[in-house]
Amino acid sequence: MGISIRHIEVFRAIMQAGSVTGAARLLFTSQPTISRELARLESISGLRLFDREGGRLVPTAQAIMLFEEVEQSYIGLERINSVAQSIRRFEHGQLSIACLPMLSQTLLPKACKHFQQRHVGIGLSIAAQEFPLLEESLSAQRYDLGLTEGEHVPRGTQGELLFCSDMVCILPEGHPLLSRSLLVMEDFCGVDFINFSGLDIYRQTLDEHFRRAGVDRHTVIETTNATSVCAMVRQQLGVAIINPLTAVEESGRGLAIRPISVSIPYRVMLIRPDYRPSSIFVDAFCSSLKDEALCLTHTLDKRLESAN
Repeated sequence: MGISIRHIEVFRAIMQAGSVTGAARLLFTSQPTISRELARLESISGLRLFDREGGRLVPTAQAIMLFEEVEQSYIGLERINSVAQSIRRFEHGQLSIACLPMLSQTLLPKACKHFQQRHVGIGLSIAAQEFPLLEESLSAQRYDLGLTEGEHVPRGTQGELLFCSDMVCILPEGHPLLSRSLLVMEDFCGVDFINFSGLDIYRQTLDEHFRRAGVDRHTVIETTNATSVCAMVRQQLGVAIINPLTAVEESGRGLAIRPISVSIPYRVMLIRPDYRPSSIFVDAFCSSLKDEALCLTHTLDKRLESAN
């Protein structure tokens, strides 16, 4: 017979209480029962766990080593209890969503607000992840929904176009190019420019358009984050061409938007895993996302029209 859960409970209680009497009190049982189970544990394990000194049990080095392992197991159980309580607090259910960090700041907040106004009690868990971790998580069916850039659909999922609009230029207040309602590639010749990293696919597409136009931009800063780009432009360090979602979110706070003459489509895909159980709440959240995407499209159109 191996060590049982009961043996471990008795051992842990003795270690915590420091005596058979205290352990019996913790476990709501008798002292003889505790002594008997302790003797069985020592016999089965072949360990001498306690020295008897003046009516007290003094743990041996072996007992201390065993207790450390036992405590790790109980920490695992406490984590399970914590997760169970977290699930229970949502009462009716929970949706998990994985997306790029930028989308968690632009498209998701209002969609979440609209959804929770209509579905009180449904919890939302949002994981902001960069590629390739985002693609791996969605393929592994870890989330109910996903939001990605571009047209690529991770394996094991289905994709639906949620949002599509061209990249736009953002400029600081008072910039000379604000006098133009439409910017052509030649307008950027010699202009201080905030660029994305050379590995960014949109940066690569933009570079090709400028190369074809024979325009040499003056790149002063490179960064990987659209919000950081906006902060740099707001400080009048240069202009930038970015995704329209971030442009709408940041415009009006020391920044203005202008369309550019070339089309560089920015697409957001709504991803649904093939093998993860669905629910009516998943469909409802998709509806909220589509409503917000449509609203953002209208807002962008109005901002661009106002530039004319």
